[in-house]
Formats: sequence, structure tokens, C-alpha cells
Amino acid sequence: MPKNSKVTQREHSNEHVTESVADLLAHEEPVDYKHSVLNVAGEAQDKQKDVEEDLEAEDRPAWNSKLQYILAQIGFSVGLGNVWRFPYLCQKNGGGAYLVPYLVLLIIIGIPLFFLELAVGQRIRRGSIGVWHYVCPRLGGIGFSSCIVCLFVGLYYNVIIGWSIFYFFKSFQYPLPWSECPVIRNGTTAVVEEECDKSSATTYFWYREALDISNSISESGGLNWKMTLCLLVAWSIVGMAVVKGIQSSGKVMYFSSLFPYVVLACFLVRGLLLRGAVDGILHMFTPKLDKMLDPQVWREAATQVFFALGLGFGGVIAFSSYNKQDNNCHFDAALVSFINFFTSVLATLVVFAVLGFKANIMNEKCVVENAEKILGYLNSNVLSHDLIPPHVNFSHLTAHDYSEMYKVIMTVKEDRFQELGLDPCLLEDELNKSVQGTGLAFIAFTEAMTHFPASPFWSVMFFLMLINLGLGSMIGTMAGITTPIIDTFKVPKEMFTVGCCIFAFLVGLLFVQRSGNYFVTMFDDYSATLPLTVIVILENIAVSWIYGTKKFMQELTEMLGFRPYQFYFYMWKYVSPLCMAILTTASIIQLGVTPPGYSAWIKEEAAEQYLYFPNWAMAILITLIVLATLPIPVVFILRQFHLLSDGSNTLSVSYKKGRMMKDISNLEENDETRFILSKMPSETPSPMPTHRSYLGPGSTSPLEMSSAPNGRYGSGYLLASTPESEL
Repeated sequence: MPKNSKVTQREHSNEHVTESVADLLAHEEPVDYKHSVLNVAGEAQDKQKDVEEDLEAEDRPAWNSKLQYILAQIGFSVGLGNVWRFPYLCQKNGGGAYLVPYLVLLIIIGIPLFFLELAVGQRIRRGSIGVWHYVCPRLGGIGFSSCIVCLFVGLYYNVIIGWSIFYFFKSFQYPLPWSECPVIRNGTTAVVEEECDKSSATTYFWYREALDISNSISESGGLNWKMTLCLLVAWSIVGMAVVKGIQSSGKVMYFSSLFPYVVLACFLVRGLLLRGAVDGILHMFTPKLDKMLDPQVWREAATQVFFALGLGFGGVIAFSSYNKQDNNCHFDAALVSFINFFTSVLATLVVFAVLGFKANIMNEKCVVENAEKILGYLNSNVLSHDLIPPHVNFSHLTAHDYSEMYKVIMTVKEDRFQELGLDPCLLEDELNKSVQGTGLAFIAFTEAMTHFPASPFWSVMFFLMLINLGLGSMIGTMAGITTPIIDTFKVPKEMFTVGCCIFAFLVGLLFVQRSGNYFVTMFDDYSATLPLTVIVILENIAVSWIYGTKKFMQELTEMLGFRPYQFYFYMWKYVSPLCMAILTTASIIQLGVTPPGYSAWIKEEAAEQYLYFPNWAMAILITLIVLATLPIPVVFILRQFHLLSDGSNTLSVSYKKGRMMKDISNLEENDETRFILSKMPSETPSPMPTHRSYLGPGSTSPLEMSSAPNGRYGSGYLLASTPESEL
């Protein structure tokens, strides 16, 4: 190309210029296509080497190693839900029987859709906004919806990390501050705090000392300054971990992803040595097969699979976009999914071992309290000594002896038995008490740890593990926001990341009011569930029905060097969309049938009470769902009626910093590009960058005459680099 040409001048300048190919060719001198970098059908010859060198210089970050990338994906997918939500669902939905629907749905929904997100992110090498703009411009709103959902989740998720930080620092005391109820002294009289006496020490510490919770969502009560400081610390840690992009967050992942497994392994060994641990584990693995026929169990299993892998958030796509084109994302999908399931089972073993120990402690406490009642009745002649079996020794009363005595008294005093107020004290009843969400970590686990030898050590380890689990998920959530925004709008990375963290902290003050826990419940239950389901089903439809499953499978074959199993074709095409449609319908029905509500802590009663959200809270709840899904129809309408450019009918070549990029999407059958390049409709290139097919060692791909060896050139058109980020 002549040195004085316009294109040459612009190529060597830093000014960013975008013109259509038709305009460029109309003003340029004839080009020797055989020796030009824009060689479409001829031989690349020695120009390939120059272009490869340009591509190597591109400034999009990349993972330092495959291990770092895998740890990042594991850190994002393995989170707090694995430690407290999966065990709760397992306990609630039939123990070992729950594992069957979970595994089935993991195979037919989880792994295929996880593989799909990994593949499109790695193929197009952009965040969620850029990916879905390329696949289907009219559904480009999917990426914006993912960013909004990530924002909603990040707002309350970091509050949970703040709670863990509070408990972490409180754990450096002996005895632990939640091991005993506080005593109020009034002169010479010492009285146990009434609220604590009615509930328990750990429950009181959680609701009163940590949250200082109000009686309802309508009572704000002002900011809780302790939790406000902890939230500031949490956002500062997250900001420092992600401000430099994957260069900083990747290194953090080495610790945040691996440390929880060390703690879980230690807790499992310690838990198995506890008295009653076997009872808890047997309770977990004893299947209640009738539960498998309950549609609700399958719906909850599908939702858990869906959230466990982080589908729809954009974090999976963001992380995979920093991979090399030939990375085996098929293997990555299976590996991360298996590790996620293994972690859930490991955490459930730990939880049930600890809960088995706690159930035995509580059962013994119940036996002692009721034995004292019986002794009182014996001394007051309400009960006859003849009712007590001769071998029963009240000073060493076992649960079995108490059960035998309880049955005799119940039989003899059948008419007036209720007046005695005796409890059966069954271990099974204690094991069946479901503890959901935060209650599992901050009430049940903390109570069990007060009975551990060296309890402060185990408490420090446990809450440090929770902080790390939360941090790994938050890094992925932040990547789901920052990567697509920076890719699309080219904003300064550090400035945007810091600004995002400051904004999130200020909005997050909503969650550190005295009523903040109720807002956490609202956001956790409703801000993401339905929107994420809609996002993922549209992702699936965009790839399998609009872009085309066959075409997508062919591109995967070219990218990976082998053809994925036909299993994925049928899952993407039929099974996964159908299952997701059923899940979406079930979620909408549940939202309509069950009025949204929350568990409020009533101070005067020292007990939880289920309350319905007031009208203003319902308005917020509906607004959250609408805001999260609104970009999808808005972008669709704007592009359907050509009110917003989608990049179709143009093949733009951008010149910047001496490198060239192709920006194409949704090429129409009669666009100007094919006219210029004389392409037949069947030869129209894919909107995705096309990788050369692997034909074996020493073989030559038919695409190599128009593709660079690194696989970033499309067949027919030259793509000097994949979509770039200014990261």
C-alpha cells in the first residue's frame, strides 16, 4: 500500500477512525491483495508473521496460568451458598434423596449452560455486553441485564462479608462473646438479659449485638455503626482485589479459592471426632424417597444448580474472555462443575457432623430440664415413684432411659399428660430443625463452636473461610460489572472500579440500618432469582435457536480442535430451554401464589415471626425485578425499529495504535460487504471470530490461507484481532 495513502497515515496515528470498507476502497489506490494484510482469498505469505506480532502486542489482559484461571472460576462459583444453602436444602428436601434431582439437573442444565457461557466468552473475548451484541444484536440487552443483576447481588453479598468480618474480630476472645447470656446487675441483684434468656446466647448475640435489629422492615432505627465500619472494610478489600483487573484478582484467587478447602478439611476431621457427629451424617444420607416425587424439591434443586455455577451473572463470561482461543473450555466446564458439587457435598458433611453434635448437646439439655420437672412432680406427689423404672438413675440419666420413662408417664397419665409440660426429647426432632441461610452460619454453627475445645481458634478459622468464600464470589460479580462496561465504553479501568465500589458502599448503607437484614432478605430472594432465569433462557435461545446450534457446534470444533459430544447439541437445542421455561413458570407461579414476606425478630417475644412485606416494600421488590429485566425489551425495540445501531450492514475496520480490528455483527444477506468481496450467501462469515480447524499434526487447514495460525482470522474476512478491551 503506498506510503502516502490515507489508510497508511491513519494506521500509524493514534487517532481512532472507523470507516466502512466501501468508503475506504472508494478513495484508495489499487492494492496488491496477494501481499496485502487485507488478503481475503489469496496467500498470506510473509504478512502473516507481521500480523501475528501485532496480535501478540494487543493489550487485553490474559491469565498468567491455567491454574489461576481455574481457581478464579472455582472461587466465583463456590461461594457462601455451598456452605449454608445447599446443606439447608439437603436437610429440608429428604437428605440423600435430594442429591438425585440435584445431580440430574446439574447434568442436563448446569454443565451444558456453563459450557455455553465459557465458550462464547472465550470465542468472542469480550464481557457479557459485547458477547450478546455479537451473537444477536436484538438481544444485546441481555448483557446490560446481567450487569444490573450483578450490581444488585454485589450490594447485599458484601454485607454478608461485613457480618463475617465482625464475627471474625469478635472471635479473638475466650470465652467467645456469644457463649453466655449477658448479666444485668442492679445493685446486689444480677439478672440474665430477658431477651437472651427467652432465646439463646448465640441467637441473642446475632440479633441484638451484631445486627441490633428492629422489629420490622418499616422501623429503620438508624445506621448500625459497627456494621457500617465492617461494610467499609469489606468494600475496601474487594476494591483492592479487583482494581488492577485480573492481574490483581488472579493472585488473590490463589488464597481465597484454596484456603476454604483447608478449613473445610480441618472442620470435617474435627467434626467426625465430635460425639454425635455420626448421627448427623447418617441423618443426611438417609434418603426420604417420597420427597423425590415432590415438584417443589426439583424446582429448588434446579434453582440451586442455577445459582451454584453463577450462570447469567456475566462473571463466567468475563473470566473466560481472558483465555486463549484454543483453551479447552469443555474440560473446564466439567472440572469446575464437579469441584462445585464436591465442595457442596464436603460442606454438607461438615455441617451435618456439627449439627449432629449440636443436636446431641441440645437433646441432653432437654433431658436434664425435663428430668428436673419429673423430680419436682415426684417430690410434690403429682407423680408416683412407681412410674419410674427401677434401673433409672437421675444422676446419670441417658436419653434412652428418659424416653422409656416418658412413655410410661404418658401412658398412665394420658388424660392429664399435657398439663405436665414434658417434652419427648427426641434426637430426630433436633436433627430435623431446619436452619436456613445466615441462621446456619451465625447461629447454629456459632453455638456448636462454643462447645469445641479451643473454640476461638475454630471460630477464627470458620469466619476467615466465610470471608474468603465471599471474596471469591465478589471478585467474579465485580468482573461481571466492570469487564463488559470497560470493554464496551472504554472507560478508565482503575477510576471506574474505584467509583463503582464507592457507589456500591453508599447504596449499601441501606443494608446496615437496624432493619437492614430484612432488605438483605428481599434482595436475596427476589432481586436475582427471576431476572437471572430470564437472562439464562434468553442466552440459551440466542445461541441455539437464533445463531444456530449446528453453526455454534462447528465453531466450537474449529476453536477446540475436536467436536464436543452430541449430547450438548440436544441439551442446548431442546432439553435446557424446556427445563428453564418450566423453572421460570414455576418461579412466577410461586411469586403469585405465596405473598412475599420475611422473618422478623420480635424483641419482646424473643422469637421470629413471619411478616408480609408492606406495600412500599412490594413496590421496591417489583421495581428491582423490572429494572433487572428492562434492558432486554428496550434494546430489542430500539434495534428492531432501527432507533439504535446494531452494526449490521457494515464491516468496519478500526485503526488504532498500529493494529486493526474488525467489528461485525448480524450480517444481513444483502449487505455491502458481500457485494464488495463477492461472497455467496452460504459463504457469509459467522459473527463470531472463526478459528481454524484442527486436522492433526503437520496437516494444513483449508482456513490457513486466509487465517492466521492463532485462529483469530475469519474465513473470507480478515480479523486482525478479536474484540479488545482497554483493560
